[in-house]
Amino acid sequence: MLPRVLLCGELEYVQDELEGMFQGIAEVVHLVSESRSHFLSSFGPGGPYEGTVAVYRHNKSSEFIGKFDASLIHALADTSMVRWIAHNGGGYDEIDVQACKERGNVRSRSESTVANCVFAPGIMVSNTPRANEDATATATLYLMLSCLRQFSMAERSLRSGTWRKPYNAAQIHDVTGRTLGILGLGGIGLRFAHLAHAFPMRIIYFSRRKAESAPDWCEYVSSIEELCKQADVLSLHVPLNQSTVGMIGEKEIRTLRRGSILLNTSRGRIVDQEAVIRALEDGHLSSVGLDVYPDEPRVDPRLLTFPRCTLLPHVGGETAEAWRRKELKALGNLKAFVLGGVGEDIVPELKAGIAHSSTL
Repeated sequence: MLPRVLLCGELEYVQDELEGMFQGIAEVVHLVSESRSHFLSSFGPGGPYEGTVAVYRHNKSSEFIGKFDASLIHALADTSMVRWIAHNGGGYDEIDVQACKERGNVRSRSESTVANCVFAPGIMVSNTPRANEDATATATLYLMLSCLRQFSMAERSLRSGTWRKPYNAAQIHDVTGRTLGILGLGGIGLRFAHLAHAFPMRIIYFSRRKAESAPDWCEYVSSIEELCKQADVLSLHVPLNQSTVGMIGEKEIRTLRRGSILLNTSRGRIVDQEAVIRALEDGHLSSVGLDVYPDEPRVDPRLLTFPRCTLLPHVGGETAEAWRRKELKALGNLKAFVLGGVGEDIVPELKAGIAHSSTL
C-alpha cells in the first residue's frame, strides 16, 4: 500500500497538478473531520487517515480541528505515522514547533523512499518562504504611501460625499527623502527596500546579523534603538516566535521621532498594541499601517477611530500568483519527503537538528 498524504485545507490553484505530483508514490486523502477529536481518532486502523505519513496544512483547517498546538502535535506523534507537516505560508506561528522539536528528529536509511525511512518519534515542519515576498512587500509599500499621503482618509472622505474634508495637505508628506527603517531584512524586507529605494528613500535596517544580500545603499545599524532613532517610517518584517513577541513596545515607539509612522505586515503580536494606541492618542505616532493584529480576526475598535491610519484585514500576501506558488511549494516539500525521507524549506527552529542526522 502506498503511503498517504493528508490535505488539511483544500487547494485553490494547483488541483490539476496534484494527481501528477503524487502518482505512483503516495495516495492523497482529504480532510473530512469537523472536530479535533474526530481528526485525532482517524489515523488508526480503518480510519480515513490510516497510513498517513505527511500533512499539507493551511490555516483554514483550524476552523475545524484547531491550531497545531502542543496537544495536537503530541497526539499525532504518539498515535499516527505522521512525521512531516508541510505548512502553506511563510508564517507558521499556528504550529507549535517547540513541541515538534521535543519529539525528536527524523532519520532515514540510505534508500530514497519514505517506506525505507526510520523515524525517531518526532515531526518536522516546512513552510513556504519567498512564495509571497512580492505580494507582501507591495502591500507594505501601499501602507506606507497611504499613511504618508493619507490616501485612505481621502478615499473615505470622497465616498462619504465630503470631497476633501477632513483631508488636510498641511499634514501630508512626500515619500522622497524620508528614512525608512526595516526591522528584519529577509526576503520580504529586502524586496520592500528595493521598492522604497526607487523614490528614493534612505534605507536603514537591523537584523540579527548583517545581510550578505543587502545592497550598498541599504545601511546596517547596530540595534533596534538606533533604527528607531533614525527612522521616519519603521516597517516590521520578522517572524513571530518567543523572542519577537512584544519586540516593539513602549520604549521602541517612544524612541521613534514624533510624527513617525509604524508599518506591520508580519504578525500582530510583535507589537505592543496598547503602546501603539497610546502613541496614536497623544500624536507621537502620526499613523500606522497595519495588515496584522494580535487577536485576528478581531480588531481593537480603538484603532478604527484614528482616521489617518490605514488598516487591512491580513491580505498582504493574498494574490493569485502568490497562492499558486505557496501551494506548489508546500506540495513540493511533501513530495520531497515522501521520496527521500526529508523535505525542503525546514523551519529554522528544526533545521539544526536535522542537519546532524543521517538524512542529509
